[in-house]
Amino acid sequence: MARELNVWFFGECVGVLAQDKGYLSFQYLPHWLESKNAQPLSQSLPLRAESFDDRMAKPFFAGLLPEGDKRTAVANILKVSSKNDFALLDGIGGECAGALILLEPGQMPPAEALVSESIEWLDENQLLAVLEQLPKRPLLAGESGLRLSLAGAQEKLPVVLREAPGKSNLNHIEIGLPKNNIPSSYILKPAISGIEGSVYNEAFCLALARELKLDAATAHIGYAKDKIYLLVERYDRFLDDGQLRRLHQEDFCQALGVPPELKYQNEGGPTISDGFALVRKVTSPSAPNVLRLLDYIIFNCLVGNNDAHAKNFSLLYGQNGAQLAPLYDVLSTAVYSDLSDRMAMKIGSKYRFHELHARHWGQMAEAAQLGAPQLKRRVLEIAGKLPHLAIRLQTQFDAKGWGHPIITEICKLIEERCVTTASRFSLAE
Repeated sequence: MARELNVWFFGECVGVLAQDKGYLSFQYLPHWLESKNAQPLSQSLPLRAESFDDRMAKPFFAGLLPEGDKRTAVANILKVSSKNDFALLDGIGGECAGALILLEPGQMPPAEALVSESIEWLDENQLLAVLEQLPKRPLLAGESGLRLSLAGAQEKLPVVLREAPGKSNLNHIEIGLPKNNIPSSYILKPAISGIEGSVYNEAFCLALARELKLDAATAHIGYAKDKIYLLVERYDRFLDDGQLRRLHQEDFCQALGVPPELKYQNEGGPTISDGFALVRKVTSPSAPNVLRLLDYIIFNCLVGNNDAHAKNFSLLYGQNGAQLAPLYDVLSTAVYSDLSDRMAMKIGSKYRFHELHARHWGQMAEAAQLGAPQLKRRVLEIAGKLPHLAIRLQTQFDAKGWGHPIITEICKLIEERCVTTASRFSLAE
């Protein structure tokens, strides 16, 4: 017997996600196709009357869900199979990336007037309990009123923030849980087990991207007694007349119709040139977005973010149509000797930085249809700026009380990579 979930998009029911004999299908509703506001959920799910079969529907909808052992843990809590995308979305698909809410037939999205009543505000002890609970209960799955989903294999939790009474900065905030499918405004990320200083690492890398004038997510470090966490502001949410609203977004795997388990290039996932082709095809004007994507790739390489796979790049949809989303999920993995030194996507023909020379950047330029002189100029420009910016930012972090030995290691790695890169381009002349 087929089961169904209604797909709500900006407050309208636009389609139906169905499961029949273990296979997914998705179909837009006729009234949405005829609406003047009609837009597709994904580049991989264009507007059409015909149903999308499992092969076409699965990459987008599975891409809304957590991955790896977090997915398995959620499935165990919900008492469903970890391979059952439909059942997982039924359990936690109320607050997803982008503008989607998935609800059972007969259910409605939350009324605007009830949003404030749907937030469970946490005191410090309650927040500490949540942080301690997350490793065993990812996304707090199964908790009454909570249906929260985020992609990725890292522990994280959608939350809302407000200033504590009489306070006016992020050092004095209250964190709340968004219940009853209301939107969240931040993503809370606890420290990653076994990754020393992960919170400081990601906060520093995102701040460094902003120092370089890249469009990157804003992040802040917080503490609940002896527990540290990162708060990352959601770029797919915004305030409108005091109400939190959703913006739609999708990652590159979703847009390209690639299942999340194939997010790495060496597993058959998207390449850098696939990303550039997508940005050229769907953004307008495309030139600024192409240049921003190039900056993201150079930055990830020079800070040692080897895990920059296709799900860590996204398209954001707004009044100006599709644009490249801000940079997010940036962690210098190369400072940890026990993590893989393979980049998620090749630059030219090379996966490893120590094998990367000027000619490989040239290969990337050719494959991505970029001008080689332009690419060289930008690589050297960023390599020339990053070491100084990193040292200056480290001083700022120290002044905030955010100092950590891992930041010193990141600064050393950046200096080494930038000097090496400049030297290799010089030798190629």
